[in-house]
Amino acid sequence: MKTKTKIWHKGHCHCQAVAFEVSAPSEAKLTACNCSICDMTGYLHLIVKAEDFRLLTGEDNLTTYTFNTHTAKHTFCKTCGVKPFYKPRSHPEGISVNFRCVEKSGFDTITSEGFDGQNWENNVKKLREK
Repeated sequence: MKTKTKIWHKGHCHCQAVAFEVSAPSEAKLTACNCSICDMTGYLHLIVKAEDFRLLTGEDNLTTYTFNTHTAKHTFCKTCGVKPFYKPRSHPEGISVNFRCVEKSGFDTITSEGFDGQNWENNVKKLREK
């Protein structure tokens, strides 16, 4: 099986107070979840290992929101309110980057697959297999 080479892609929140880099292949495979928070915010998940994420600026400008099990740590920019990344419940060892906050120029293909987050408990196994 051919290993896909990863490259570093830059990203940021709307006001650019929070900036980051994410290492991912040029073929982006995203997840579009329909849970209450993702559906309301239009979040597109690019889930990566923790070592494939670097926060460059703005750590002091982030605030955290949790709900339900309080496992997921949703991080928002205090200035513009955008959630550029967070620690997901499905992959607590990784980071879910909001692909809408990533510069797209380094990607050759972008695909998205739906995930039924409204029925999270019944479907999370499928998400963890990705």
